[in-house]
Formats: sequence, structure tokens, C-alpha cells
Amino acid sequence: MDNFTFYSPTYFVFGKDTENAAGEYVKKFGGSKVLIHYGGGSVVRSGLLDRVKKSLEKEGISYKELGGVKPNPRSGLVYEGIKLCKEEKIDFVLAVGGGSTIDSSKAIAAGTLYDGDFWDFYQGKERIKEALPVGTILTIAAAGSEGSPDSVITKEEGMFKRGVGSDALRPKFSILNPALTQTLPAYQTAAGVTDIMAHLYERYLTNTKDVEVTDRMIEALLLTMKHEAPRVIEDPNNYEARANIMWAGMMAHNNSCGVGRSQDWNSHNIEHELSAVYDCAHGAGLAVTMPAVFSYVMNHDVMRFAKVATRVWGCQMDFDHPEVTAKEGIKAFQNFLISIGMPKNFEELGAKEEDIPKLVEVLCRGDGRNGTISGFVTLNEDDCTKIYKMMV
Repeated sequence: MDNFTFYSPTYFVFGKDTENAAGEYVKKFGGSKVLIHYGGGSVVRSGLLDRVKKSLEKEGISYKELGGVKPNPRSGLVYEGIKLCKEEKIDFVLAVGGGSTIDSSKAIAAGTLYDGDFWDFYQGKERIKEALPVGTILTIAAAGSEGSPDSVITKEEGMFKRGVGSDALRPKFSILNPALTQTLPAYQTAAGVTDIMAHLYERYLTNTKDVEVTDRMIEALLLTMKHEAPRVIEDPNNYEARANIMWAGMMAHNNSCGVGRSQDWNSHNIEHELSAVYDCAHGAGLAVTMPAVFSYVMNHDVMRFAKVATRVWGCQMDFDHPEVTAKEGIKAFQNFLISIGMPKNFEELGAKEEDIPKLVEVLCRGDGRNGTISGFVTLNEDDCTKIYKMMV
């Protein structure tokens, strides 16, 4: 196990009707003038936004609103939010929505206290040293941004989708009410499950030896998703299944499963180009990307893939030919994703084979990159081209 530091200060408020206490927690963490940041109509139609505003008013907290966050959140709205926060002297950002809304809120929070272009952080030109405090009210279990130090934004000029991490971005509090996810379409729920499982696999694929504790934690969370996802697809109102998925989503990405070990993130990097270009659901893109990436890099550490195949997917270990077991595990994972409604190839995702050269160019060379992406295995442009072609 590698040396590590781990800082996870978020105060979690979990359960039914907990969104009604939003104002109390904003006040607890020092907010007096709030930016309520949210997406589209569902937050309004469900009455959630009104309940949040009522809670803030009850505590005497003033607020401004900024809606319009889209999946794969865009830089344009971030710039708008930063301008609003500076003009109105906002001192707290409250995200009401899913991972896209939370990621956008984090970008606004960092950019408000920075004199330059917030994109400097996402390009790696500058490190985030401070940000406005952020609170979240989660409406979809997927990205794990409610407990993580991470944010992913798409820059509209060039359509570069990039991420950044900083402990300054960890939410001060996160309100998690599984009932708020019960109205989600099955496809969105399944895409969220896929994203959660991707966060686990990205940590599982490590070159660090002797990390049995976190291996077992990741395997347990994968088993939880394997059990709960079919239940919630069959019965969207299954509160207990949604509760387990919601907490697993937070655990998958607050990095408690990733400490002391190298991590991968190549599947995420490769998928980011798909969701940036085609505006597909991130989880759907990952469902197509991961089996291809795993099959391509499997021989780098066959036994790691064989281990998850036996421990999570119930495959029989072939000790003479562990590569057979590894392949069976990857196939079992892909079949599971298909069974909950996820796409299996470019066609079902809406992607085009003729776009592969452009995808690879932006992935490996765009926005200052040097021709490779690194993780479990370092991949060059030829590797990435072959992986994309495996998805067709």
C-alpha cells in the first residue's frame, strides 16, 4: 500500500424529507447569501426547488437562482455563475440536482475566488487553493460529486471535457434523500449505476500491490450494485434499493476506496470525448467504453481481472488459463450492463466510426495533452484508436 493522505469533511444528511432542512445546514456552515444552482424542469415540477427556497427563507437566508445546467455541464453557464456570484457577493453555493449541477457549482465556487479564467484549473495551469463553500441536495445517484473533491466541465470552445480535483471543492454538507430519485426514468437510473461501477473499476485497476482492504471494499460495493440495480429497475419505488445505491455512489467516489493505491481513469478519459461530442449520458458512454478498454489492457495484469471475475461475477477460476476467467468476467460485466438497459456499441450510443480520428486527436492532443493518456496502462494514439474501433 502506498503512503496517502485522506481528507473527507462532508457532513451527510441522509433520509426522507431531509431537503427541508437545507436552510439549517447552509446557516450551520456560514452561508448568508446563497446561489441556488440547478438544472431544468424536474427540480421545479417536483416542488423540490420551492421546498429548498422555503427552507432558506425560514432561516432568514437570502438567495439568487441560476438554473439551466445540462448533462455534461458547460463552461458558459459557469462563467455566468461566477459573474453573478461576484456581483451579488454570494458567499455559499447550493447545488440542487445531480452530478452535473454539483460539478458546475464547484466550478463556480472556485472561479468566484479566482482573478483569472476558471478554465486554468481544468487545464492544469493553476491549482485550486480556495473556493466558496458548496452544499448539495442530490437528485440522482451516479457521479458521486456530493462527496468528492472532483468536478468535470466541458469547454464549449473546442468541446474539451476535462476534470479537476481539490479538497477545497469537497461539499460542506450533502443532503441525500433516496426518495428524490424515485421519479427518474429507468435509463437514467441505469446510467447512474454504470457510472458508480465505473468509479469502482477505475480504482480497482491498480498497479499497487497488497491493497486487499480497498480491493474488498470495492468488490463489496460492486456486489451491492449487482444486487440492487435490477431491483430498482423492476420497481422504481423501491426506496431501500435506491438508498443502498445512493450511499454506494457516494462511497464509490469520495476516494475511501482509492487511498493508498494507483488508479486508472483511462475509461473515463476515453468516454469523455464521446459525451462531449454526442452529448450522450456519461454512464451510457461508459457502458460501451469499459468492456473495450478492459479487453484491450487485460493482459497487463490478467490475475487482477480474473480476481474480480471470480469474486464479483461468480466466474469459475481457470488456474491453467486465467485469461479465460478474465475474459468471462469482462463479458459478465458487459452483459449485466446490457440487462439493465445500457447500450453495447457505437450504433446504440449514437456515435459514428468516421469520427474516431477526431475523437483520438482531441483525447490525446487536445488542450495541451502530449499524445498519451496514463493510468493502469499508458495508452498512445494508436491504442486509443484501436479501443474506439472495438466499440463499433
